[in-house]
Amino acid sequence: MEENSRSQAIKWALKTSVPVFMGYIPLGVVFGFLFVQAGAEWWLAPLSSIMIYGGAVQYMMIPMLAEGLPISAIAFATFVVNLRHVFYGLSLIDTVPKKGPAKWFLSFLLTDETYSLLTTLPKSVPLSNRLFLAFFNYLWWILGSLIGALLGLGIKVNLGGFDFVLTSLFAMLLCEQWRQRDSSWPVWIALASYGAARLISVEHCLALAIAFSSIGALLLMLPRRKMKEKIYE
Repeated sequence: MEENSRSQAIKWALKTSVPVFMGYIPLGVVFGFLFVQAGAEWWLAPLSSIMIYGGAVQYMMIPMLAEGLPISAIAFATFVVNLRHVFYGLSLIDTVPKKGPAKWFLSFLLTDETYSLLTTLPKSVPLSNRLFLAFFNYLWWILGSLIGALLGLGIKVNLGGFDFVLTSLFAMLLCEQWRQRDSSWPVWIALASYGAARLISVEHCLALAIAFSSIGALLLMLPRRKMKEKIYE
């Protein structure tokens, strides 16, 4: 019975991870290819995906390694870029074990795309399903990195247009979030924040948009918190 349940969890996770598969494979290929083209050994590309598993950070590493920056600088940049994962984890506390290997396993495998999928799942979805889903997403990224690294050994490939894959992936995940939404306000706040940031500074648009979105989210939460306090009174 337990084996049958595990088999069902694996099948479910494979099916659910398809959107991430479609994005991670080409993005991983581009990363692995560029990593090797920058002068690194091919096996370091999949190894970095296994040990770091951070798409944005790994892309950022390529020019930093090429310029010969110290490991301390790369580590600090990695910490800053991945700091957002702390907030991801806080919003998943109710669905993650309080302690044990499963907690640390899921914490390590938490990426933007995995977080987006996990937050669309009902709380009734078993922990095993969530773990297999995160694992398959992890596997797709490693596989893409390996393929790209092998291609980068001796083949010159035009990778123009591959960067749009990430935009497509996030658009797909946004659609899933929209379908599962409790409120439309987060989307409108994000759009308004980006529009305002774009008008203020194109160069620092992303940082400003994140700051504006954070302020908007806090303002949105305040009335709900006051309402809950009145109910408990």
